[in-house]
Amino acid sequence: MVDGKAVEAESINPFHRLCEIMRRLRASDGCPWDREQTHESLVPGLLEEAYEVAAAIRAHDDANLREELGDLLLQVVMHAQIASEEERFTINDVAREIGDKLVRRHPHVFGVSEARDTDAVLQQWDAIKRAERKAADAAYFTGLTRALPALMLAQKTQTQAARVGFDWKEIAAVVAKVDEELGEVKAAIAAGDADAVADEIGDLLFAVVNLARKNQLEAETLLAAATEKFVRRFHQLEGELSRAGKKLGEVDLAEMDAVWNRVKRSEA
Repeated sequence: MVDGKAVEAESINPFHRLCEIMRRLRASDGCPWDREQTHESLVPGLLEEAYEVAAAIRAHDDANLREELGDLLLQVVMHAQIASEEERFTINDVAREIGDKLVRRHPHVFGVSEARDTDAVLQQWDAIKRAERKAADAAYFTGLTRALPALMLAQKTQTQAARVGFDWKEIAAVVAKVDEELGEVKAAIAAGDADAVADEIGDLLFAVVNLARKNQLEAETLLAAATEKFVRRFHQLEGELSRAGKKLGEVDLAEMDAVWNRVKRSEA
């Protein structure tokens, strides 16, 4: 066991020190907040930290990325500590299992395999994963994580389908599908069929995700960037109105559109 002074010592392995700090925080005389946490109560924070890591990566901010990765690692360590207290598993079990999995799923590196390019490696990964889960006779998407955000889930689904050959070869066919789905949205709107409009917009979104994937882009990242761009431009619009002595909600759409277009031109 490591005492309080050792927790502060820089000579101790940083990861071991982190685990010991968490053990101390969860102890009977530790932090009341930390002691109250459960796996379930930590889920919102876990998701938030994962998204903050993604935001730091998109911003190319190394200092923030280092900090956010630490916050995410803290979540892992805390979950493992809770499980350890209940004698279910430890952080060493977590590390051992992921290490074993990496070795097992990379026979082209640690064993014997003919897989050499990325496509072959990914197909091999899927086959090993299905065998591990005894899912050889199960439906192909049985192991798909449905809890992912919708854009990520759509792209992961399409990627897995492509690994078994269910994919368009040419980008032109994907663009044509987007055009087709947009046409069906317009037709549903014209028909005044609300259920069809919802269904067709879903199909359109799925087709657009496929277009991103075929261009080796992540739809989730693209939409996040587009949203951030909208927010930035809207704040510029708000600032220009404020300088003119006007406020949002008191200006008609035509005037806001004119300012918006000036903002866009200034970024060109």
